[in-house]
Amino acid sequence: MPSTSSRATSVTLPGYESNQLFLRSRRVFPDGTTRATVERDPVPRYVLRGDGAHLIDVDGQRFLDLSNNFTTLIHGHGFAPALDAVARLLHDGTCFSNPTVHEIDLAELLVDRIPAIEQIRFVNTGTEAVMFAIKAARAFTGRAGIAKIEGAYHGSYDWAEVGQVGTPATWGPPDAPVAVPSYAGMPTSVADETVILRFNDAEGARRRIAAAADRLSCVLLDLMPSRIGLIPPEADFIAAVVESARHHGILVICDEVLNLRQSYRGASARYGIEPDLIAAGKIIGGGFPIGAIGGSRQVMSVFDGSAGRAKLVQGGTFSANPVSMVAGRVSMEAMTEEVFARLEEMGDRLRAALTAAVERHQAHYVISGAASLFKIHANQTLPHDYREAYPTPEQAASMKSMSEFFRDQGIFLPLGGTACLSTAMTESDIDTIADVFDRYLGTMPR
Repeated sequence: MPSTSSRATSVTLPGYESNQLFLRSRRVFPDGTTRATVERDPVPRYVLRGDGAHLIDVDGQRFLDLSNNFTTLIHGHGFAPALDAVARLLHDGTCFSNPTVHEIDLAELLVDRIPAIEQIRFVNTGTEAVMFAIKAARAFTGRAGIAKIEGAYHGSYDWAEVGQVGTPATWGPPDAPVAVPSYAGMPTSVADETVILRFNDAEGARRRIAAAADRLSCVLLDLMPSRIGLIPPEADFIAAVVESARHHGILVICDEVLNLRQSYRGASARYGIEPDLIAAGKIIGGGFPIGAIGGSRQVMSVFDGSAGRAKLVQGGTFSANPVSMVAGRVSMEAMTEEVFARLEEMGDRLRAALTAAVERHQAHYVISGAASLFKIHANQTLPHDYREAYPTPEQAASMKSMSEFFRDQGIFLPLGGTACLSTAMTESDIDTIADVFDRYLGTMPR
């Protein structure tokens, strides 16, 4: 494993303004932040503005942004067509209790584009999208339990959170993964109603789904989970999950809040499955808050209240707000098949360049990902599931060292090495990322 003590350069730390803002924030926020995902080095780096593929912090430092607000900003920062459309809209009003044409426009785009979505409902976050997809499965099947992948992140709904923070001390035996609570005080009943599957374990998935079939409403599936390390799904695993679910009358939910960016028609179409429900978000909002639940007309009928109270009532003060609807429509219209193809070509070229650098330096790293997503692992071989991807202290230190090196060179690489490209990036940006990684590996001892 590469040493983390051979750094030749000093870390570019947040400057005076970020430090002052953090002092203010500590007075009003429990730990000085409002999101657990905010990185500190050693305090948060406060952003002044975004500019295409770049961030500018309050201290005037400029960074190529490989996070894009956790993969949300597929066009980067300040996408002009969306900003112009929103600017025109603001004079007409930002939210109403009545529907607007804008929600129909975005819904039609998504229904026409994504094969598994015949009807759709809008909410405000990816967490809500997953939550209502699970509730829809329960309303449709009359069962309460769910199955989900160990280590996969699906937002902050209790049943979707179980099993996402397991450690070697808590995750249990390989053939019987434990439904590890995600926070102190989580009701034990939540874990009792959740079956944990190991990613890419086809035999285990068949066995555990069959054993709990009479109480499972759905299998919640992320086809390339970010928290597991953007590891590709194996065909026999996908087949095992889908076939088992179909056999037992269990719905399949694909969480594509992040992975919808994998292709013009989303991740499910890319990997050849048609789920009963899809949870979407991030890129479909054009940089504004959004979530969506879509699926077959039959399953989506649980939301239908036209003849009385629906089996599942879903509202939300800001659901389908015009700002998110307009920004999302304009941004998604710009994501043509040709644009998706260009992003994937850039991703392929970057992943190949990073892999070539690893081979050139004979370093203990490996690259994963697909389309516009990539992940750098401090492993010698590609992990197979969450347990293999779980970092040792040495691996975590190595990734921190790498992130610091990248920031010294003007690139914001998220601490875990999970990153994404945007349409605002250029071929030169790809070369720069690859060059910085190559130079980082050059600082490591042979």
